[in-house]
Amino acid sequence: MKRLLIVAHAPSPNTLRLRDAAERGARHPDIEAVEVVVKPPLEAGPDDVRACDAILLGTTENLGYMSGALKDFFDRTYYPVLEEKQGLPCALYIRAGRDGTGTRRAVESIVTGLRWRWAQEPLTLRGEWRDDFVDQVEELGLYLAAGLDSGIL
Repeated sequence: MKRLLIVAHAPSPNTLRLRDAAERGARHPDIEAVEVVVKPPLEAGPDDVRACDAILLGTTENLGYMSGALKDFFDRTYYPVLEEKQGLPCALYIRAGRDGTGTRRAVESIVTGLRWRWAQEPLTLRGEWRDDFVDQVEELGLYLAAGLDSGIL
């Protein structure tokens, strides 16, 4: 059994919908051999990363940067997992009120330092809220879990 860890900051009803969508996609009934663990960034830590086979990160855009909660997660886990989790497949979604560029750049920089590998291009959900954001994040969760389930990741 593989484990997918979802670490997503969800401070509002809409961002909670996104986190739930990621989990729903990852738990698709056709995916049989993937355990899904969902934690807020302030509750996730090095042991969670060590125990997973892939990670899906979710964050809001806060002043052109990732959420403080996700930054805190990286601050606490970076060095403890640096050597043993190189190559960890990862994905990212950003709920960006503006363009999300600074947020993406910041997370990509940390992921590069960790030597994790992108399972797919980061997803940036820009501008005013749209209901199709939920579908996009659900699809992201599904594809990441399906990659683990099939042995591609």
